[in-house]
Amino acid sequence: MSSNITEKALGLLRGLPRVCLANLRDAPGAKTPKRRGRGQHGGDKHGAGNKGSLQRQNYTRVGYETGNNPFYLRFPLEPYYRGQHLKRQYPPLSMSTLQKMIDTNRIDTTKAIDIVALCNTGVFRISPNEHHFGVHLTDEGADIFKAKINIEVQWASEAVIAAIERMGGVIRTAYYDQHSLHAMMNPEKFFQKGVPIPRRKIPPQDVIEYYSNPATRGYLADPEKVSYARFVLAQKYGYVLPKLEEDKDYEMLVERKDPRQIFYGLNPGWVVNLRDKIILKPQDEELVRYYNS
Repeated sequence: MSSNITEKALGLLRGLPRVCLANLRDAPGAKTPKRRGRGQHGGDKHGAGNKGSLQRQNYTRVGYETGNNPFYLRFPLEPYYRGQHLKRQYPPLSMSTLQKMIDTNRIDTTKAIDIVALCNTGVFRISPNEHHFGVHLTDEGADIFKAKINIEVQWASEAVIAAIERMGGVIRTAYYDQHSLHAMMNPEKFFQKGVPIPRRKIPPQDVIEYYSNPATRGYLADPEKVSYARFVLAQKYGYVLPKLEEDKDYEMLVERKDPRQIFYGLNPGWVVNLRDKIILKPQDEELVRYYNS
């Protein structure tokens, strides 16, 4: 009888896994965990403490620090950041990304390029609510840029201007106010409102010099001085400036907007009706004088 029991026990042990530290455990009832104290409230606060934002909403405001002297009071004021929330922001767009948009047919180079064309690609985005005032075209990828375009941006360096004009293109820097940018972000949504196209405002005093400078290709600069600045920049960077008059795309390259105009081919004051596919133009003399001024 005992031999049968021994054989059964050994057979059971052969089928069980080998005893190791991974499958060792205490005998049932050997350890009784202690119950943690609940303090004076006996658990009715659910571990959230007594009053305060951590008990009511389970999170604190951004930048909150316990104690009476937070970070922004421990350090003195930096004059560099004074008025930072009021400064105009220009989201960057590299020339390599612009070339990629052209190569993937997101941008039509046979037409003039502005903020509307860039936002319609789905790659670039601006938000006037975040104090964005346009496009900053950076020189990243200027050495691989090979397209001939007519582009309008809000900020560009000398290297960017040289890279575009080397290929026979044209670049301008132009200012747009936030009301104009709201309309240019999504023209279809703007036209569905049934409101007249606003006229573009003139630049503020702190940037009017930039947009009147022929070296930055400002849209308010003298065209003759811009032509001379193109020649000077070509001499500086050592390339032959193509003649726009002899180019087969001359009409596209010289196309530009009026300083009060927002959309190509559409004047301020016009109402675009997408449903009926008609354009309503102002007839009153006072309105015509206002939008043309």
